[in-house]
Amino acid sequence: MMGVPVGVGPKWGATSQRSTSGSLSPSTLVPATRTLAFTMSQFSYNELSSATGGFSKLNLLGQGGFGYVYKGLLTNGQEVAVKSLKSGSKQGEREFQAEVEIISRVHHRHLVSLVGYCVADSQRVLVYEYVPNKTLNFHLHGLGCPAMKWETRIRIALGSAKGLAYLHEDCDPRIIHRDIKSSNILLDDNFDAKVADFGLAKLVSGDDTHISTRVMGTFGYLAPEYASSGKLTEKSDVFSFGVMLLELLTGKKPIDSTNDCMDDSLVEWAGPLLAKALEDRNYNELVDPRLEGNYDLNQMARMVSTTAASIRHSAKRRPKMSQIVRALEGDMSLDAINDLLKPQRVGSTLSVNQIPDSPNSIVDDTRAYNDDMRKFIEKVKSSSQEHERT
Repeated sequence: MMGVPVGVGPKWGATSQRSTSGSLSPSTLVPATRTLAFTMSQFSYNELSSATGGFSKLNLLGQGGFGYVYKGLLTNGQEVAVKSLKSGSKQGEREFQAEVEIISRVHHRHLVSLVGYCVADSQRVLVYEYVPNKTLNFHLHGLGCPAMKWETRIRIALGSAKGLAYLHEDCDPRIIHRDIKSSNILLDDNFDAKVADFGLAKLVSGDDTHISTRVMGTFGYLAPEYASSGKLTEKSDVFSFGVMLLELLTGKKPIDSTNDCMDDSLVEWAGPLLAKALEDRNYNELVDPRLEGNYDLNQMARMVSTTAASIRHSAKRRPKMSQIVRALEGDMSLDAINDLLKPQRVGSTLSVNQIPDSPNSIVDDTRAYNDDMRKFIEKVKSSSQEHERT
């Protein structure tokens, strides 16, 4: 399945006119004060129907609660991924607006590009660049897929980290993705990563912390602060990214009911093994056995330390995405990376005036996470049952 972004948007006027200007029409789609990072086309429904062979099943790349994704070929010869969204969904309408507004603001080699869109009567269609090599989730967990080489895993981790760092720290206003997971990382033929699916993304400014009353993200990747309070910040994305790093390290799914050695989440299962690996630098129990020990020890030490720092229970103790990029690139010493795992005193700077941390605190963090998630799942179930009764 193509992990192309998921979404739909607000009630825009129906149109089938083609536009190739640098701004969207109607103008309410994107604030007039913003300049789009690239030219985006407005397609007619007939154009996209022709591009996909009448939305033929032969061109179907994937499907989900949002609708269907097809491979298409535009008249100019460009291959695209065409997402036809289910009509009549309020959430879908919100997500459509979010995708068009947010992706039109950004352009980065590690973010999927939006080529254009279509609004025709009740039809909502998004057109993306076609990324040919499926998703990280497919290559890690797909049946019959060969074991991904260590060099490829590092390449994907670094590329997706750069894309997220751009959203968090180089965009104004900042962008929180809110649904980072392996199925939302698209791969090209060189296994370069592109972050996709901006249907749940949120623009934030200043010290704004978004509090969501709707379920955002995917179980197994949700940050503990969201489960306990509904708060979402850039550090929530960092936690989800840390879970994805765990997938790359271990080859395991975030939640896998078929795995006897994982009673609960990957985060809780991996906690003691991360702590042990940080202590003795023996990675055999933690690392995907399909790698057969074929990995660079220094890179592995960086990845393990970065992962442990990213999934800390306290959002404030997680690194920024730019720090993660530096760590994975080798521009930060291993001691400095491990310092990210230590609670800092007020007013301290990295690597100084820090209180020693113990491996047990990592285990405690992961246990606390699982407790939070159990409570959250019960709350969601209770809310759903209450909604059904009303």
